[in-house]
Amino acid sequence: MNNSKKILFLTGTRADFGKVKSLIQILEKQQEFEVYVFVTGMHLQEVYGYTLIEIERCNFKNVFTFENHTHETTMDLTLAKTIEGLSNYCKEINPDMIVVHGDRVETLAGAIVGSLNNILVAHIEGGEVSGTVDELIRHSVSKLSHIHFVSNKQAAKRLIQMGEIKESVFEIGSPDIDIMFSDQLPDLATAKSYYKIDFEKYAIVMFHPVTTEFREMENYAESFVASLLNDKHNYVVIFPNNDLGSQFILKAYDKLKENSRFRIFPSLRFEYFLTLLKNSQFIIGNSSAGIREAPYYGIPIINIGTRQQNRAIHADIINTDYSEKGISEALSIIDSHKVQVVNDDFGQGNSNQLFLECLQKTAIWNLNHQKQFRDN
Repeated sequence: MNNSKKILFLTGTRADFGKVKSLIQILEKQQEFEVYVFVTGMHLQEVYGYTLIEIERCNFKNVFTFENHTHETTMDLTLAKTIEGLSNYCKEINPDMIVVHGDRVETLAGAIVGSLNNILVAHIEGGEVSGTVDELIRHSVSKLSHIHFVSNKQAAKRLIQMGEIKESVFEIGSPDIDIMFSDQLPDLATAKSYYKIDFEKYAIVMFHPVTTEFREMENYAESFVASLLNDKHNYVVIFPNNDLGSQFILKAYDKLKENSRFRIFPSLRFEYFLTLLKNSQFIIGNSSAGIREAPYYGIPIINIGTRQQNRAIHADIINTDYSEKGISEALSIIDSHKVQVVNDDFGQGNSNQLFLECLQKTAIWNLNHQKQFRDN
């Protein structure tokens, strides 16, 4: 194993773990790679379902946990703490590559630690547009990364526009599609029984805070909950991520607890979530699951507010503002809303295989660690 490459994956949320899980699994089976998983962020927080359990179920060989949650919960302090923890761990294991995903503050920490310690940084799903502070983080991570595994041609084009070299950009699709169409998903009866969901029909609620709209989040959350209470559908409600403003959403959800039309969960196992999504009437909120996963299953989507505004360009998505009136109007037409199944935006479900093939080529390991500005 002396010549094996050490690959360190960083995960801070249930969402990014869903994206990198199939990549970790395929590398673990290969003799030439030694895989490490650095687990932090929401995974270790009780209130969000302590999703470290999900990772432990996978039985990966090398899992390291680090508590990055600070009492103040501001992103800059979380970033600082994560950098410190990850830097210490990297000195211990000396990885050849750090793999990060998306646009979270933990992702930025991974990219900073790698780039400043001369470790190759590979970024999954760079070049996307998402709006709000997430976009600042995503593009910053791209500039700090040496290798880019992107979802589609548009993302690749954006990275090249940003000055990244073509040789460092690899189009592999979105890795969660691997799991969406795998044979690892439980059937609906199993998923319902596991979570004690006794609705015959239901919709899914995933509503996250928008950090740049922190002052309004309390009102937005209350309007959203009021709309759901005035509606007639049954709902499976999943807690938001732990960004600034999530406290307002959790507080608003208290009003749903005694209502028999709602089942509320801090988190769902990724495969079980996919089965429940696949069989739902629709998804409502502002989660990327509504932009990414739902169209692949042909599920109707109500997208609220600005969080996904740059991504939510799919014709079938019903977009609404945060007002109770706007959300109620969207709910009143959702049952008759017909959607087309999407099947080509984010790959064909073989991202893990394409990822592995890239890492098995020597060229990727010889990419220049230095970056230079490129004039057109």
